Amino acid sequence: MTSFRHRMPFGAELGAAGVRFRLWAPDAQAVALCVGEGRDERVLAMDKDSAGWCELTLPDAGAGTRYRYQIDGDLKVPDPASRYQPDDVHGASAVVDPAAYVWKNPDWRGRAWEDAVFYELHVGTFSPEGTFRGVADRLAYLKDLGVTAVELMPVADFPGARDWGYDGVALYAPDSIYGRPDDLKALIDAAHGLDLMVFLDVVYNHFGPEGNYLHAFARRFFNPDRHTPWGAAINFDAADSRVVRDFFIHNTLYWLEEYRFDGLRFDAVHAIEDTSSPDFLTELAETVHARISKDRLVHLVLENDKNESRYLDRDDELRPRHYDAQWNDDVHHAYHVLTTGEGGGYYEDYADRPGAHLARCLTEGFAYQADPSPFRKGEIRGEPSAGLPATAFVSFIQNHDQVGNRAFGDRINHLVSPEALRAASVILLLAPAPPMLFMGQEWASARPFLFFCNLGPDLEEPVREGRRREFASFPEFSDPEARAKIPDPNAPETFEKSKLDWAACETGKHAEILALHRELLGLRQRELAPRLQKMPGGGTVAWCEGAAMKLVWPLGDGSTLTLVANMADRAVEAPTLEANGEVLYATAGFDTASPIGRLPAWAAAYFLERA
Repeated sequence: MTSFRHRMPFGAELGAAGVRFRLWAPDAQAVALCVGEGRDERVLAMDKDSAGWCELTLPDAGAGTRYRYQIDGDLKVPDPASRYQPDDVHGASAVVDPAAYVWKNPDWRGRAWEDAVFYELHVGTFSPEGTFRGVADRLAYLKDLGVTAVELMPVADFPGARDWGYDGVALYAPDSIYGRPDDLKALIDAAHGLDLMVFLDVVYNHFGPEGNYLHAFARRFFNPDRHTPWGAAINFDAADSRVVRDFFIHNTLYWLEEYRFDGLRFDAVHAIEDTSSPDFLTELAETVHARISKDRLVHLVLENDKNESRYLDRDDELRPRHYDAQWNDDVHHAYHVLTTGEGGGYYEDYADRPGAHLARCLTEGFAYQADPSPFRKGEIRGEPSAGLPATAFVSFIQNHDQVGNRAFGDRINHLVSPEALRAASVILLLAPAPPMLFMGQEWASARPFLFFCNLGPDLEEPVREGRRREFASFPEFSDPEARAKIPDPNAPETFEKSKLDWAACETGKHAEILALHRELLGLRQRELAPRLQKMPGGGTVAWCEGAAMKLVWPLGDGSTLTLVANMADRAVEAPTLEANGEVLYATAGFDTASPIGRLPAWAAAYFLERA
């Protein structure tokens, strides 16, 4: 029988002598441990050392023991390193025995990065149950679809019963609304039994607006001289930052070691301010690579609006030195402008030459590589990425942000023609970059994915009005009456409307687009994934005119992949384009006989010349 645990220098650690409780509280005069609840509660003074660490071991405590910390004889707070919060972020923490879960697939060693096909999902809206078990029950469907990596939006305990997950405050505690810690382990274990990886989205750039008590006893967890949209920045490089950095590094190791996640996606790391050397992101990656056994494949992915390609650097064997890949917002924005014609907001950066931007993203990674950004008033954005393999960039035409941050949660299929969606899907799923689907995308779900939360009463009105204020600059929402129609994030029905419509996935047009995704992902697994390992630097733009292009990639086994596409709503005459190799896939009406001289509207064809 095999179990896994990650030992932490803080929190409640179960051992042979009982439970050791440890809290860093440098700004508290006195800390007591409160064990039990109500009349049975015991209040026990804790010893505190000069560095601010408070510690106490209780021989009679064990799994399930409820506890809190009392600060200066008054405020009672949950453990910031709690493994479980049965009564949400304000309630007492519960001791967890990591060894209680016996793994059925303890010998799982992961899958190669080049196999990755991501499926991003929100646990609460993916299934009718809205639980970890609800996800586990649909793993066979995802495997049949052709997915290899299930990516969970953040599950760290957040306030209330409904949230995207980016308001988490108990970063070690899976939210109890989704199930117990062992339910999450069972989900990951079941996925491994089906040869599926599981990734988790984690948030290290801020804490949520409710339920974070660190200010009461560890103010130096934050840097008051730096401000973010969420308040004072987390302290990664000022005095006492060592403890703060360790808190987040241990969080990464905890999810990878105790829960056996196959990888993590780090949210919005551009909001992490750190001038130290090595910086936090570098130290984090180096620690993971040093700590995790070499015979286990674990992958790290960034979201980074700064397009800092240095974190994606490869060694002489083409292995990632630090991070495997970055979510490529640039490629999403290029796809979006081409298919919808929208050019406002941050899409301004792609509106002038969307076809050229898409071609550059598919072959070189970023569209902006130390280039001036019109949306940012000429600010230089990004670093050169052309030397990196295409596998260093996760590509997508939808994700939770790009759908949910629209006023009405519009999916791409609500905005574009079926032909445009098909062409974009073909390019996405057969390009060398690892593709990502957002839940329900594979059947063009008619349900929106809206912004929702369930914060306390004091925050309901600010959240509601703040959401509507975000859209006040858009012409269609200049009228207050129009803004009033934007769904209220606090309302339960906003959450309910975002749940997937599983009954529709195998009917009519939904079944057709689902069949397309299964066909394309089957092709990817058979023909493309085996050829991506040790892929050299990106591809080449052999020809690009308007929204039409010919792109060529040398693959890792010496084969060559070619894409010829027209992402416009009208046919174009092209110079005679040689298309070497066999046809891997072509959209309807595409004459693939070489040379190619005419490209239909919304057309895409892939050719594979085998080594």
